[in-house]
Amino acid sequence: MKEIRASVVPRTAVLLAAALVGLAGAPTGALAAPVTPTQLNAADMTLFNGVRLAGLWEIPAGQMAVEKGNSAKVRQVGAMIAEEHVELDQLAVDAANKLGVALPSTPSADQQGWLKEMEEAEGDRFDQTFVTRLREAHGKIFPVIGAVRASTRNPVVRQLADDASEFVMHHMQMLESTGLVRYQDLPPAAIPAAQDTSRLALAEANVGSSAPVNPVIIWAVLLAALGVTAAVLIRLRRTGV
Repeated sequence: MKEIRASVVPRTAVLLAAALVGLAGAPTGALAAPVTPTQLNAADMTLFNGVRLAGLWEIPAGQMAVEKGNSAKVRQVGAMIAEEHVELDQLAVDAANKLGVALPSTPSADQQGWLKEMEEAEGDRFDQTFVTRLREAHGKIFPVIGAVRASTRNPVVRQLADDASEFVMHHMQMLESTGLVRYQDLPPAAIPAAQDTSRLALAEANVGSSAPVNPVIIWAVLLAALGVTAAVLIRLRRTGV
């Protein structure tokens, strides 16, 4: 009977050791898959929609300035803004096609209202309305571009943010060159909220995903288990079980 028990114990230990070795050889992803960030988030989509909508109303606004502008400077600025927004809009469409993003096809209700306001204005009033509305709009999208550029994980979105930043800055400078920007009437800066990099925030950002397990911890557990197995075997042999 003792011989039967002695043969069973080593066999059990071998099976346990084999299982532990097999566990050690398994990829760590089988225990906890690493977190894969999403390709596009809400901020990325805000940039896409903002750039697209800007083109949908600022192209006709610039063309209107060429026809109705009272000053040569406003007509010149309008032509350049319309031309550059055609180029920027195409960049946004190309980027959206790469990522399968659906873009708006009509200006927002506010933008349509601004276009109507310009249609009804004449002379100096048109020039002032054109510069005021476009300068305010560019001032609102500019901080959004910067925030997305600083945090996006998608290279296509990052490139679009780079391109948009150059165009929007140039447009603000051109509008300011007319001398019609009323800085005292500009809305407060829309500074994005600072990102919370605390452990709680990072955990909440990864809801539904388990954090990767450190391989060092896995090996430590395996070695401890093997040590316990060896101790049990030695004890069994000494007792003659």
